[in-house]
Amino acid sequence: MIDETSPALKVALAHHRAWTAKDLDLAMSYLADAFVCDAPAGRLGSRDAYREFLTPFSRMLISSTLIAGFGDQEQALIMYDTTTPLVASGPGAECLTVRDGLITYSRFLFDRLPFEQARQARA
Repeated sequence: MIDETSPALKVALAHHRAWTAKDLDLAMSYLADAFVCDAPAGRLGSRDAYREFLTPFSRMLISSTLIAGFGDQEQALIMYDTTTPLVASGPGAECLTVRDGLITYSRFLFDRLPFEQARQARA
């Protein structure tokens, strides 16, 4: 279920659509100057660090399917599945804080196991 009446969810979905369409300039325009992301690999303390983190994955992304999205005035939670050359299914989720129409914080989680198994199989 996706209720796009939530202001935070609208921003979260616009950001998601931009980076999954490989338009990282547009995706970055939804992030506040003081953006911070906590990801499985650690804290990304700036927009530039986040872009550096996201760019390789965005480039290899084949598709992304939105599973669910929920939000209110300042928080949104989206869950999606991704397909890449490495894995047919790489689920992820983001809990985003939005203030003044920009994402200030992302708690990003994804299932690392399919990627690790694919890397081991290739080795």
